[in-house]
Amino acid sequence: MPSLTVDGARTRAAALSVQSYDVDLDLTQGERTFGSTTTIRFTASEPSTWLDVKPDELHSVTLNGTAVDVAGLNDGRLELTGLQADNELVVVATMLYSHDGEGLHRSVDAADGLAYTYAMSFLDAGPRIFACFDQPDLKAPYRMRVTAPEDWLVLGNGASTQVSPGRWELAETKPLSTYFVTVVAGPYHQVTDAHDGINLSVVSRQSLKDALDREAADIFEVTKQSFDEYHRMFGFRYPFGEYHQAFVPEFNAGAMENPGCVTFRDQMVFRSVATDGERSQRARTIVHEMAHQWFGDTVTMKWWNDLWLNESFAEYMAHRVATDATRYTDNWIDFAYVRKWWGLQADQRSSTHPVAADAVKDALASLDDFDGISYAKGAAVLKQLAAYLGDDVFLAGVNAHIAANQFGNATFADLLAKWTEAGAAGIDDWARNWLRTAGVDTISATRTATGITLHRKAPAAVPASRPHKLTVAGYDLDGRGTTVDVLLDADEVAVDLDPSVAVVIPDAGDDTWAKIRLDEQSLANLAKVLPKIDDGVTRAVVLNSIRDAVADAELDPRLGFEVLLAMLPTETSDIAVSSLSGWATLSLLGVCLPYEPYRTRLAEALAERLRTAPPGSSLQLAVARAYARFTQDGQALARWLAGDDVPEGLSVDADLRWTVLLGAVRFGGAGEAEIDAELERDPSSEGIVHATRCRSALPTAEAKERAWARIMTDADIANYELYAASEGFWHPSQVELTAPFVDRYFAEIAGTGKFRSGWVVATSAKLAYPRYAVEQRVVDRSADLVADESVAAGIRRSIGDLADDMKRALAVRSAFAG
Repeated sequence: MPSLTVDGARTRAAALSVQSYDVDLDLTQGERTFGSTTTIRFTASEPSTWLDVKPDELHSVTLNGTAVDVAGLNDGRLELTGLQADNELVVVATMLYSHDGEGLHRSVDAADGLAYTYAMSFLDAGPRIFACFDQPDLKAPYRMRVTAPEDWLVLGNGASTQVSPGRWELAETKPLSTYFVTVVAGPYHQVTDAHDGINLSVVSRQSLKDALDREAADIFEVTKQSFDEYHRMFGFRYPFGEYHQAFVPEFNAGAMENPGCVTFRDQMVFRSVATDGERSQRARTIVHEMAHQWFGDTVTMKWWNDLWLNESFAEYMAHRVATDATRYTDNWIDFAYVRKWWGLQADQRSSTHPVAADAVKDALASLDDFDGISYAKGAAVLKQLAAYLGDDVFLAGVNAHIAANQFGNATFADLLAKWTEAGAAGIDDWARNWLRTAGVDTISATRTATGITLHRKAPAAVPASRPHKLTVAGYDLDGRGTTVDVLLDADEVAVDLDPSVAVVIPDAGDDTWAKIRLDEQSLANLAKVLPKIDDGVTRAVVLNSIRDAVADAELDPRLGFEVLLAMLPTETSDIAVSSLSGWATLSLLGVCLPYEPYRTRLAEALAERLRTAPPGSSLQLAVARAYARFTQDGQALARWLAGDDVPEGLSVDADLRWTVLLGAVRFGGAGEAEIDAELERDPSSEGIVHATRCRSALPTAEAKERAWARIMTDADIANYELYAASEGFWHPSQVELTAPFVDRYFAEIAGTGKFRSGWVVATSAKLAYPRYAVEQRVVDRSADLVADESVAAGIRRSIGDLADDMKRALAVRSAFAG
C-alpha cells in the first residue's frame, strides 16, 4: 500500500469532515479471520476521495445506498466517486488477525491455550481492523459493537456493556484519530478500582492472574497520584470516561495511549522479582501514557511530523510527574543513563534530524523518526524550556493550547503562539535553535588562574546558537562538591569556581542536551572521586561523558573500561549497573575492545560486587544478571539452577533461571537437553520466548542454521520469538562460528520486507545485524543496501544507523590499536 503523503492528507482533510464511525466486529469466526462492518457518516465538498481498507476479503461497499465495485480496491485504497454533501458509507469485510503486534493481534497463551486479542491502530494499521479515512486530522466519535465468545471480556475506548451473552456495546467516544482506536477482547483477568469519579481497571492474561493481583495496588496508586497531579497542572479534567490499562501479550512498544484503554506490554506485570529501576520504569510508562490523554489524545497533531511533540511532552511529564507525585525517585537517573543515552546516539548518526521536522515526509517515513530524538532529546529540550521560561509561563501556554484545541488538531506553531501569549519572549528564536536544527553541542571546561571557563561548540555546519541553562560542579578529592548556576549563552562563559578542585563536571545536574567533556585533570582524578559523589544523576553525567568520549575515539576505551570497573564496587543504583553492563555488552567488549581479557576482568569484578551487594536488594539482582551474562563459570551457573550456592537473598525465579541458562548455553555449559528441561519447568509463552533465545545462542552450526531460517524465512513466527531468535544469534565469543552468516545477512535481509512490515521489519533487521563483525566490509555492504531504494525503508534505516555505530567503533580501534 502506498504510504499517505502530507499533500494527500491535506487534500482529503480539506474535502471531508467525518461525523461518526460505527464499527461492528465479529471475533467468533475462527482462528484466522474476523468480521468487520463499518458505517461512516461524513460530509464532502468534493465529488471523490478514497477509503483505506486492508481486508482478507472485501464483501461489499455501499455509498448512500448504492453499491460500489469492490474490485476497485487497489493496494489498500478504494476510490469513492459521486459523493454528496452528506454521505453514509457501509463497508463489510473479513479481516486477518495479525501476529506482528499491529492491526488486531491474536495470541495464544502457551500456558493454558487461551486466545487473546487486542487492536493496535498506530501508525497506519487501523485499516487492517476497520475501513476508515486513515489520517490523524480526520477525527470523529466512534461507537463499537463486538461479538465475542461468551467467556470473553471486551474493553475499548468507550465504556463497554455486555448486552447479551457474547455481545458487547461500547459507548460513543469523544472525537478520536483513527490511530487511537482499540479493542481488547479475550478471557482477560480484570481488577477494578475507582478514583475521583473515574472507573479504573487493569487486565492481563489469566496465566498472569497472581502477578496482576500482586501488582495492581502499585499500578492503581501511580495512576491515582498522576490523575491528581495532571488535574492540578492542566486545570482540565480527564475527558474520556473510564480508564482501563490492558497488559497484553506480544506488544511491540512499551505502551500505546489509546484514550480510555491504554495497552501495555505485559512484561510489566512482573511474574518474577523486578528491580526498583524496572518498577520505576513501569511507573513512568503509566505516567507517560496518562500525559497523552491530554497532549496527543485531547489535542492531536495534524500530521506525523509533529508526533515528536506528543512524545517529547509525555516523556518530560513522565519523569517530572513520577518524581513529584509518586514514591519513585530515581526517574532522572534513568533518564540520564537510559533515555538520554539512547537519544544522544541517535543525534550523532547520519540519520539525525531536527526534533521538530518540516511536514515533508509520508506517514511511514515519519515512523523512521520515531526515535531517541523525538522522545529523549525533545524531553530534555522541554525541560530546558520550562527552566528558561519559568513554570508559570510554560504551563500557562500548555493549558491554553489544550483549551483552545480540545478534541481537535493543532501544530507546533499553535503551541508556540500560546506560549508567546503567556509571556514567552523570544520563543521563536529559541525554537529555531533548539528544535529546528539537528545535532548536539559539546560543552567542556578549562581551568584558568582564577576560575573555570565553560566552552560551547556546535556541531559542524549547524547554524544554531543554543543557550544552555545548567550547573557546573567542582569536587575535591573527598567528594565534597560546590555547584554554580550558569547560563551558557555564548561560546565561552567564565564561571566563578575554584580551579584547584579535583574534578570539574559541566552540566552536573543533567539539565541540558549536550555532549559533556571532562578536562585532563578531572579525568586523572576521576577514579578516586567518582565513587565519593553521592548524587546519582551527577555520576550518570560523568559516565555518559566517558561512554561518549570512547565512542568518539577521544578517550582510550581501556580507560573507559577502567572507569567502569572502578565504579562497580561502590555503585548502589541498579539502573547504573544494568545500563553500564549493557554498554559493555553492545558497545565495548568485542566491539571497541577485544572480548578477552576484558570479559574475564569484568566477570571477576561483578563476582566481587555480588559478594558485597545487600542481600535481596535490587542492586544484587542487577549484578547477578550481569554476572550471568559475562561469567564462563558454568559450574557456578549450574549450581544456581540446582539451588546450590545461591547468594543470600537472591531469588533464582523463572526469569532469572532463563538468564542464567542463556549464559551457560553461550559458552557450551548447557545444551538442547537443558533448554528442553527448563521449558518443561516453565511452559509459558514467556518460557517459549526465552527458549527461542537460548536455542539461537547455542554454539553449534546446526543451531545457527535453524535459528537463521526462522529469522530470515519464517513468515508466521510471532514477533517476540523473532526478536528473541535475533537477540540470541550473534555474540563476540562466537565470531568464527557466525562468520558465514555475515554476508548472508546482507543477501537475505531485504527479502524479509516482502512478508514483514512496520515495527517488526525494522526491529528484526536491527536485532539480526552482525554487530560484532567489526570490519570495513560490513560498513561497505551496509552502505550498498541503504542506497538500494527497493529495500523496505525500515530495514534501510536500521542498517544505516548500525553501520554508523560500526564506523565509530572502527575509528576507535584505529586510534587506540596499541
